[in-house]
This record gives sequence, C-alpha cells and structure tokens, in this order.
Amino acid sequence: MKKSPVLMIHGAFCGPWSLDGLKEKFEAAGYAVTAPHLRFHDVSPAPNALATTGLADYAADLEEDIAALHAAPILVGHSMGGLLAQMLAARTKVSALILLAPSAPWGVPPTTLFEIGAAQSMHLQPGYWNQILEPQRDVALAHSLDRLPKAARDGVYDRFVPESGRATFEVMNWALDMNHASAVKPDAVTAPLLFLTGSEDRINPPSTVAKIAALYGDRATAEVLPGMGHWLIGEPGWEKLVARVLEWLEQILPQNLHGRP
Repeated sequence: MKKSPVLMIHGAFCGPWSLDGLKEKFEAAGYAVTAPHLRFHDVSPAPNALATTGLADYAADLEEDIAALHAAPILVGHSMGGLLAQMLAARTKVSALILLAPSAPWGVPPTTLFEIGAAQSMHLQPGYWNQILEPQRDVALAHSLDRLPKAARDGVYDRFVPESGRATFEVMNWALDMNHASAVKPDAVTAPLLFLTGSEDRINPPSTVAKIAALYGDRATAEVLPGMGHWLIGEPGWEKLVARVLEWLEQILPQNLHGRP
C-alpha cells in the first residue's frame, strides 16, 4: 500500500525552502511530498497584487494542489501554514495534520502580552492591510530565528520574502476582520492532529497553541518541545521533531491505511 501523499505549507515571509529538511526526511521515509509556494512568494519583485492577497486566496490555491494529489493528504504546516492547514482540513478530506507552531484561527485569543503587543504594533504602519510588508531583520532575528546559532541566522533571514499585508492582518488582528477570513469550523476537521510547539516560542507560544488544540477535542495531540522556538523547523534538534512526527504518523495511520493501492 502506498503511503498518503504529503502537502507541506510554509509560513509567512518564507517559501518551501524553509521546509527542505522536513521534506528530505519524509521522502527518506517513503512519503511523496509536495511543497508549493504560497501565491506570489516565488515572484521577485513582489507584484502589487500581493498586498491584498488574503488567506482565502492562499487556501484556494492549496485546495487545487490537494485535488491534484488524488488522495487525502497529510498536511504539514508551519506558523501561518499551520493555520492554512486547519482551514483546508475543514473544507476537504485529509488524512492527518501536523501543525508546527501554528497561528491561531479566528476566535482564539492571545494568551501572552507579547502576542498582544505584536498585534498592536502593526497599527504603527497605517493601512498595512493594503500594503506589501517587507521582512524586518531585527524582528526576525530577535523573535523568529533567535534559537538558531548566530552564524546561521543571517543566512536564513536573507531568504525571507515580502508578505501580504492583508493576510498578516487576517492572522494577527483577526478580531478586527469582519470577514472572519481565518475562521475554522472545528467539527468539520475530522482528521487526527499533532500540534508541536517550542517552549521558547513567543510568536505562537505553547499556551496559545494549547487553546487551538482544545478546539479539536480528543482528535488533537499537543506537545511542547523543550528549548525550541518559533523556527523549530530548522533549529538544533529539528531532526528529533521529524522523528516524533514520523513515529506519530505510523501510530495513527497504520501502513494498511495509507493512501490507495
């Protein structure tokens, strides 16, 4: 029996390259992996249309990618990609979800002052929801890449790309979004979910991710990885993260249930 296909979804300001290590390990374990760019994240310079591209646009593109797989996939999402994975799982059939430091869907409140301050700070850039947002080196190195060895941080940051102001607004200031773009109907997500969060993650901290996991009841397994931060997909110890994910998949998707003959 073939194993379920895997669709990996990168986070904001990134590209599929951020998941290369995970992709390599999954493929070595016998999984066929697709890792697409979110819309306009592979275009340089970024087109003006990126500014008002929203989560619904990203999700629509990813739904097409899922349809092309011809089997219910395992979704792996990091940060904003973890939110998109939840949105997709409520709309289409998937086998399992691996959510790595995922952003919260509409209605899940922040649990830390850092999260509240980060959301409020976005308003220092008036009208940001209609703008292209450039990566900010100081912010990325201090809060996203802070658990990487210092010698590696610049190399990762240099690969960051601009992000949609609209999508950022829908993630970070969902309470002001009258369209509820990031909303997820938890009961529509029937696949098992594994949440992995770094204990030192300030962007999507364990306390907030626990509230996300609680939406899904006993379908969700939530674990905290000691010493890891938001870039747990590439920090020292990421190989153990992948080993845990692959172990969990073998437990909840026995070989005879993977994919189609």
